[in-house]
Amino acid sequence: MTLDKNFDPAAIEARWYQHWESKGLFRPERDDCEPFTIVNPPPNVTGSLHIGHALDNTLQDIVIRHERLKGKDALWVVGMDHAGIATQMVVERQMNERQQKRTDFTREEFVEKVWEWKEESGGTITGQLRRLGCSMDWSNERFTMDDGMNEAVLKVFVDLYNDGLIYRDKRLVNWDPALKTAISDLEVETVDTKGSFWHFKYPLADGVTLDDGRDYIEVATTRPETMLADMAVAVHPSDDRYKSVIGKAVVLPITGRRVPIVADEHADPELGSGAVKITPGHDFNDFEVGKRAGFAAGDMLNMLDGEANVCQTADALVPDEYIGLHRFKKDGVDGARELVVQQLKEQGLLIPHVSKNKDGEEIEHDAEPRTIATPFGDRGGVVIEPWLTDQWYVDAETLAQPAIEAVKSGAIEIVPKSWEKTYFNWMENIQPWCVSRQLWWGHRIPAWFGPDDKIFVAESESEAEKLAIAHYKSTGLNDPKIKFRELKQKFYGNQRIGGVGVAKDIEISEPIDNNTVLMRRDEDVLDTWFSSALWPFGTLGWPEQTKDLERHYPNDLLISGFDILFFWDARMAMQGIQFMKEVPWKRLYLHGLVRAEDGSKMSKSKGNVVDPLGLIDQYGADALRFFMAAMESQGRDIKMDDKRVEGYRNFATKLWNASRFCEANGIGASQTLAAPEAALPVNRWIISEVVETQQALDKALTDLRFDAAANTIYHFTWDRFCDWYLELIKPVLQGEDSSAADETRMVAGWVLDQIIVMLHPFMPFITEELWHAMGDRDYDLIVAKWPVPNAAIDAAAKAEVDWLIKFIQELRSSRSELNVSPGARTDLFVMNDQKFDGDNVVVGQRTDLVERFRTFGPMLNKVGRMDVVQFSMTGTAFNLATGENVDRTKYDPDYSANFQLIIDDTSYYVPLDGVIDVEAEKGRLNKALEAARKEAKSLSGRLGNPNFVEKAKPEAVEKARADLADKEAEAGRLQAAIDRLG
Repeated sequence: MTLDKNFDPAAIEARWYQHWESKGLFRPERDDCEPFTIVNPPPNVTGSLHIGHALDNTLQDIVIRHERLKGKDALWVVGMDHAGIATQMVVERQMNERQQKRTDFTREEFVEKVWEWKEESGGTITGQLRRLGCSMDWSNERFTMDDGMNEAVLKVFVDLYNDGLIYRDKRLVNWDPALKTAISDLEVETVDTKGSFWHFKYPLADGVTLDDGRDYIEVATTRPETMLADMAVAVHPSDDRYKSVIGKAVVLPITGRRVPIVADEHADPELGSGAVKITPGHDFNDFEVGKRAGFAAGDMLNMLDGEANVCQTADALVPDEYIGLHRFKKDGVDGARELVVQQLKEQGLLIPHVSKNKDGEEIEHDAEPRTIATPFGDRGGVVIEPWLTDQWYVDAETLAQPAIEAVKSGAIEIVPKSWEKTYFNWMENIQPWCVSRQLWWGHRIPAWFGPDDKIFVAESESEAEKLAIAHYKSTGLNDPKIKFRELKQKFYGNQRIGGVGVAKDIEISEPIDNNTVLMRRDEDVLDTWFSSALWPFGTLGWPEQTKDLERHYPNDLLISGFDILFFWDARMAMQGIQFMKEVPWKRLYLHGLVRAEDGSKMSKSKGNVVDPLGLIDQYGADALRFFMAAMESQGRDIKMDDKRVEGYRNFATKLWNASRFCEANGIGASQTLAAPEAALPVNRWIISEVVETQQALDKALTDLRFDAAANTIYHFTWDRFCDWYLELIKPVLQGEDSSAADETRMVAGWVLDQIIVMLHPFMPFITEELWHAMGDRDYDLIVAKWPVPNAAIDAAAKAEVDWLIKFIQELRSSRSELNVSPGARTDLFVMNDQKFDGDNVVVGQRTDLVERFRTFGPMLNKVGRMDVVQFSMTGTAFNLATGENVDRTKYDPDYSANFQLIIDDTSYYVPLDGVIDVEAEKGRLNKALEAARKEAKSLSGRLGNPNFVEKAKPEAVEKARADLADKEAEAGRLQAAIDRLG
């Protein structure tokens, strides 16, 4: 095939991806090869590809393609997460559009509708991952709620419960009143909002007063409504103001509840009054204070229902006018917060905040304005309420110990190592993991409740029935019969059903005999992270002992964003070690975030979110992938930069055009894996460059230095191959020495093949296209062989060609600075072309220098645009294009006007007579130098002014510094150009 003139990514990407997938090339049969395994962090079934996905999956694909090219049985496990909350929201939203709601259906009917949605609309992201070029094992795609994963989840839950590592407890959770479920910390977004800080008087009980005579304690809060469930006031044990009243009580306004004054270091004497109201049922810090004060979780007061409306507390002290109010103003209607403030003000218990106006007059306000860090649910969109509920918890502290030791021992290597400290800090202070969610979509918790509150945990209803029969026989029932009921069916006969309260007769009553036990299953489902924590082994067939499990566990590598280190990575480590007795992966690579161009975090509200699919449409998937790799520096976030993506599209175009040049000059696919034999220095040099590049690339990929790997292949391809090698070989290809031309074609074809293979993990689409375009192949590039040059680095050839490149670069730079026309041709005068001893006595001619110019003459003639070289001390002169000596009697150039080059230990003069007006050029350069120095002096003065540096915007100061550096460098270049002219 002949390459098109223009490179068009869209024309090749879909074609090649379909080819790879249809041929099964993402997972070729290699059962006898060394396995290599990574698992993809399962994206939400509701999700679409965002820029973070693009980074994460690009890095994984680079690794898996590299390992596949090295001949390994490379498995990249792919699948989706059922995304409990997000998916249920999507389906409920669709129902709302049809004037339906979830509760119009039974649980089973609703779950069936979610499965229908999943089959019809779920998984959009899998097609988008294909557009990115991800070479995943789609033939074995998994889902966190498929049959295999469901079996794994049930077994893990039951085993952990039986081992005492899962339990039911009453604790505070992040409660989303909109979704009516507990949510994880990851699903909470903290937003700075405008709020208020109120100060109240809590009257001391029993006539007690403070040492200063006050009969109240001042407390302050941003949530006045929670006083309805206050259970204590805390003061610091060393605070002299309150020592005399520790152990005494206050009588709360509104409720009249008598609560103790407790000593606790949570109270900060330097903050406000130093006294803190304690609401253990609605604040995480207060919950811990309450426990230290001796309150059991079951005795802590709750004043809100699941929708964050006020309900009656256990002590029945909340006044009736509060019952049913929302916690604060909602939809324009005042809530409990507003009523509490109003009533305390009426009772004279509100301490006003005093400020002064512009005239110095004091003004009283009900509260002090404050900016408050407020937790919102990322999906429900309302303020999260710390809520005291019965939930299921994993004993994370126990499971964390082996996972901590795994990192300490090196069984798990975290890259970059700097993340170890964060990992240890979190794991060593880990809290119980709440794994229950109040949803219908998800893995339903395999626990059943009996009428005596006995809990039966089993993998199936039949197993739970066996456990229940055994238990109730032990309580005296002769022949217990178990009947399972859903919560909505709780009213049957006159018997209490599984922990839901006393049943009562209804119109359709079911007779219940004395041996019948009614039981219900837990309504809740498991946290999505619970199932995804099993991903490294659950996706390989566990709990069955499959061949894949034996070969591919533990995985070799996990690539993950640092933001899910605790929510996913650490939990995989805990569960993997618990159930497989081995770490889930040997290495954990944590990458940063992709930020907006100005370094800020991307968010829809800021309007700075970048769509990776839009970038693919504009620049191609290969360019986006290369950008991600080149910018991924360990321990740092990535700043999005469309210009750099465009630059890597230009890089792809550069390679495309270089391949077209090769095609036009008879250079095609190589027939050998090893480097061809080569005699010409330029060919021996480029082979050495391939060897060095392959070694550097392998090391960078082994070390997970994606930026170093990308830059290595980029600079070799663009700088060494395209810019230099192809230019330097043009005279050879166009010359009369056919053997030299044949050798060069063979070497050039081999080098292009090595580039295509080494670049493939980063830019799979263009490389596969070029691989086939350059000649007939026995196999596709995706399953080709990684370069093994079997060649040594030729130091002599490298030194020679490196000198040539340096010479041409210096020559071009000087010509450009002196305004020499690009098409102008010149000669060259070589000075010290003889060797001297320490006393400046001639000891021999620099034959190496003469030979160097003869060897590279044609290249200097074509690339350097030079005709004749003359050696000053020997008088030798010859034509660079042909190597023929020049008749000195007829060759007498004028060197009075020239510029000088000094390269290594040799001086060169380039005559300029008839090329430029030297005096005019000196005038131009001096004028430009004066202007550059003047501007640099002005910038230096501005930066030396403290007022500018301290008061100007940081970006303005940085720009001034950058401009100064540019002007100083410009002045240096101009001075050097003047010096060259003498």
